[in-house]
Amino acid sequence: MLIDLHAHSNISDGTETPSQLVAAAAAAGLDVVALTDHDQTSGWKEAGTAALEHGVGLVPGMEISCKAGQGLSVHLLSYLHDPDDPDLLEEINKARGARIDRARRMVELIAEDYPITWDLVGEQSTPGATLGRPHIADALVAAGVVSDRSEAFATVLTSHSRYYVGHYAVDPVRAVELVRAAGGVPVFAHPMAELRGRVVAPAVFEDMIEAGLMGLEIDHRDNSAQGRAFLRRLADRHGLIVTGSSDYHGAGKPNRLGENTTDPQMLQRILEAGTGSAPVGFMHS
Repeated sequence: MLIDLHAHSNISDGTETPSQLVAAAAAAGLDVVALTDHDQTSGWKEAGTAALEHGVGLVPGMEISCKAGQGLSVHLLSYLHDPDDPDLLEEINKARGARIDRARRMVELIAEDYPITWDLVGEQSTPGATLGRPHIADALVAAGVVSDRSEAFATVLTSHSRYYVGHYAVDPVRAVELVRAAGGVPVFAHPMAELRGRVVAPAVFEDMIEAGLMGLEIDHRDNSAQGRAFLRRLADRHGLIVTGSSDYHGAGKPNRLGENTTDPQMLQRILEAGTGSAPVGFMHS
């Protein structure tokens, strides 16, 4: 089985609709794909319908934006949680609002030097999507400032840029607790992505594990070889689920569906542990 447990639609910062994403997964030969939009679950229904149409198993999920001590960005994947859990909803809605406020401020700063507007950023997204840096990147492409998202993030949108603005995000330990309380399976996304910036200290991993972290996304293009080795030792020591994923964004990133995959036994552990929502296209769902 080919299983990819990290993919984004245009509900967040991907470029394909949920149904187009599922069709792309089928075309790529995947047996199972997870939809994990940032702080959003509104694409689940459309993706589920498409999964049945294309004969692909769907694991409903979400990627939660978190911040550890000293403002370090942490992303937590949540699989099969209850999308209507009030405590988790309150937290992700707070984070989404902060992301929008942050994006507006960044556009104001960038507009001092480059020909972009908030309306142009909005034109790069689908209705209901949470506007963020990827959509600002697309606006910069549309305005002819950069050639693609990668160039935008390497220049204008880098965290070292004068245009960069921070935003509120939940502590990862609290996020793990919320996901578990909502019947979900929390997995630390690309935890050793050193090319993206600083990674969290080992103590943060231990705190998250103590709070109920169930897995680590190890096989991901942004995890260094040394980082993967550290993660495998950590997973072995604590009996954690190990996943591999593409972090697919359609045309928004070079990542390709199925470039990293998850072992079927690990998927089975996720399916058995998740109680907040049901997978689609599985015999026991």
